[in-house]
Amino acid sequence: ILIPALQISDSESVGLEDDIEESAYLTESKMNEDKPGDSQNLACVFCRKNDDCPNKYGEKKTKEKWNLTVHYYCLLMSSGIWQRGKEEEGVYGFLIEDIRKEVNRASKLKCCVCKKNGASIGCVAPRCKRSYHFPCGLQRECIFQFTGNFASFCWNHRPVQIITSNNYRESLPCTICLEFIEPIPSYNILRSPCCKNAWFHRDCLQVQAINAGVFFFRCTICSNSDIFQKEMLRMGIHIPEKDASWELEENAYQELLQHHERCDVRRCRCKEGRDYNAPDSKWEIKRCQCCGSSGTHLACSSLRSWEQNWECLECRGIIYNSGEFQKAKKHVLPNSNNVGITDCLLEESSPKLPRQSPGSQSKDLLRQGSKFRRNVSTLLIELGFQIKKKTKRLYINKANIWTSALDAFRNRNFNPSYAIEVAYVIENDNFGSEHPGSKQEFLSLLMQHLENSSLFEGSLSKNLSLNSQALKENLYYEAGKMLAISLVHGGPSPGFFSKTLFNCLVYGPENTQPILDDVSDFDVAQIIIRINTATTVADLKSVINECYNYLELIGCLRLITTLSDKYMLVKDILVYHVIQRVQAPFESFKQGLKTLGVLEKIQAYPEAFCSILCHKPESLSAKILSDLFTVHTLPDVKALGFWNSYLQAVEDGTSTTTMEDILIFATGCSSIPPAGFKPTPSIECLHVDFPVGNKCNNCLAIPVTNTYKEFQENMDFTIRNTLKLEKEDSSHYIGH
Repeated sequence: ILIPALQISDSESVGLEDDIEESAYLTESKMNEDKPGDSQNLACVFCRKNDDCPNKYGEKKTKEKWNLTVHYYCLLMSSGIWQRGKEEEGVYGFLIEDIRKEVNRASKLKCCVCKKNGASIGCVAPRCKRSYHFPCGLQRECIFQFTGNFASFCWNHRPVQIITSNNYRESLPCTICLEFIEPIPSYNILRSPCCKNAWFHRDCLQVQAINAGVFFFRCTICSNSDIFQKEMLRMGIHIPEKDASWELEENAYQELLQHHERCDVRRCRCKEGRDYNAPDSKWEIKRCQCCGSSGTHLACSSLRSWEQNWECLECRGIIYNSGEFQKAKKHVLPNSNNVGITDCLLEESSPKLPRQSPGSQSKDLLRQGSKFRRNVSTLLIELGFQIKKKTKRLYINKANIWTSALDAFRNRNFNPSYAIEVAYVIENDNFGSEHPGSKQEFLSLLMQHLENSSLFEGSLSKNLSLNSQALKENLYYEAGKMLAISLVHGGPSPGFFSKTLFNCLVYGPENTQPILDDVSDFDVAQIIIRINTATTVADLKSVINECYNYLELIGCLRLITTLSDKYMLVKDILVYHVIQRVQAPFESFKQGLKTLGVLEKIQAYPEAFCSILCHKPESLSAKILSDLFTVHTLPDVKALGFWNSYLQAVEDGTSTTTMEDILIFATGCSSIPPAGFKPTPSIECLHVDFPVGNKCNNCLAIPVTNTYKEFQENMDFTIRNTLKLEKEDSSHYIGH
C-alpha cells in the first residue's frame, strides 16, 4: 500500500528535528542505563562521553543500582540541579530523582558548540542564552568556577586577568613544568596574583591543585595560599577539599622517622659495642645537635646529662672556624679526681657558653628552643607563686564557653590571684545540676574559642582585628586578661600570635614593621601587591589614581617622583592597616595582658615567651606520653606492657585514636601546658573492661585484659566514643 508523502513546512521541519534529537538523547540515556558490563564503557548521562579523565571531567561515577553514570564536573556544573542530600546519598549528595529531572531538562536544550541536545550548563552572564556540555565548554575555553554558586561563563563573558602594562620581552618558564611560555594572560596562560614573575599553564595548575588539595595548593614562588587560591578559583581552577595525595600515601615519609643510633667517637668505652643504646643511663646515645648524623654515648664524651650540648668533630670545626664563636680554652671538669686517665684521650664535650658578641648571643639563644621551653616553664611557675590558697568556683557552660567565662571573670568577687575551681552547668537547667570540671580543660577550650573569635584576624598567625562592637564592650581587654590568667593558672600555649603582634607587645608598635602576610583583607592585599609590582612611574601613578579614595582615607597619599617611592608607600599602608588602624584594640588588649604581671614578664624574657605565644606545641609521641604518666599504685606488669605497646601503635598509625585523643581523654588538654600539669598525670591498672579518664585528677585507669588485642579494642572504642559523645553533648546543651 503506498502512502502519499506529507508536505512539511521549513519551521515544522526544524521543530520535528529537535523532537527527534530530544527523543534520541533520552533513548541513548535509557540504552546507557540498560547496558550492563564494564563501567569504563558507559557514557555520562549529561555529556554522552565515555572518557574517564579525572583531571578534565572529574571522577567518573557509576551507580549500578540505578544504572547511572556521570562525570563529577558535568554533574556539579549543571545549572538546574542542587545538592539536596547528604554526601553519601545518591551521587555526591545529588539525589537520583534530581539527576533524572536535570537530564530531562537538558534534553530540551541544544549545545551551541556541538549542536546536539543535552546542554545542561548555561552561561550566567545576563541576557546570554548559550548552553553547552561540559566537555564542549572546555573545548571552547569556557570558565567554570568551582566555588560559590558554581557559575560558568561562555567564551565571550569569561573572567580575564588584567595586567596594566606588559614589560616582558622574552619568554618566561612555567614555574611548575619549566617549559617556556609567552607571558601574556590568556585562557591557557595564568599569572600568579601575588608574584609578578610567576606564570603557569592552566593544565599544570589544575593537575597541581588536584594533587595538592586545598591545604597545600599555593603559589610556587611565595607560598601564599589565601590570595592565590581565591584568584585561581575565579579563573576556573578546581581545588578539591581533600588532603594532598602525598599525605595520603601510606608510609610515604617512613625513612624520615629513622634516626642515628651509634657511637661514633674515636674511642668508644661501651663494652656492649657502638650500637648499644640504653636510655636514661650513661650509655644512652646522644646525637650531634647540629647535623644529627653522628652520635656518642654520654660516658664516651664525658657528658653528665642528656641536656648537655654536643657536636661532632666535623660540625665543631665548621662552627669554630666560621668566626661566629671564639674557641674556648680547655677547662678542668668538676670532680676531676674521679676521672680516669683514659678520659683524657676522649673527645672533649662542647663548652656550654662560649664568649660571643651581643648579636651572636641573641641568635644563639633563639637556636636553643629546648632551653627556652624549660625557662618559660620556670617563669610561669614563678608567676604562679601569686596564686593564693583561697579558691573561687567558676560556673561554666561548655556550650557557651566564652559568655560564661566572661561573666565569671567580670564578677566583682573574682580575683585573678585566687585558685580556680570549675563546675560545669547546663544552661536553663531547672534542676540546677552541676558536676566538677577540669580547670585545664576549661582553659584549653577558652583558648581555642579565643583563637577563632572575631577579635583576631588571619589564618594561622593572627593579629588583632578592628571590631567596634567588641571595642565598645571592652572585649579586647577581657581577651588579654583571659590570656594572662590562662598562662599563670596552667593553661595551654596560645601559639597563634603573629610575630608582628608579639613584637608590638614587646618592643612597641613604633619599632615594629608589618609584612604582607599580616594583611588578611584581600582587597587591601591586592592594592599593596599592585603597588609593589609596578615597574614604571606611570604604572605606579595609575595604580595610585585607581586607589585614590582609599589612600586619601587612610592618610597615605604621597608625592611620587621615582619608582622607589613605592616602597615607602607600601610601608605606610602596612603600618596603617596592621598597627595604626587597631591602635585602640591593641592598647586595651595590652592592658588586659598586664594582669598578674604577665606582660612585664613577656617584655623581660621575649625569647622564652615567643616559643609559646607564636608557635604551637611540639607533636606528642609515644615516649613523651610514656614519660608524662606516672604509676602511683601497684602496677600490673602485663597491663603496663600493653599500655606501652598501645602508645607505639597509636604513634605508628595502626590505631583509630591519636596521641592528642589520649591526652584529652585523661586530662582535657590536647597538649602539655608550658607550666606542666597539676596534678601530674598518672596511670592506674584496674580490673575493669574499659579505660576511665578522670580529668579533674589527670588520672587514667587502664583495663587489665588477657590479650593485647582486647586491650587495644577497648581503649580505641572508649576513647573514640567518649570524645564523640562529649561533642554531641555540647551541641545538645546549645539546644537546651
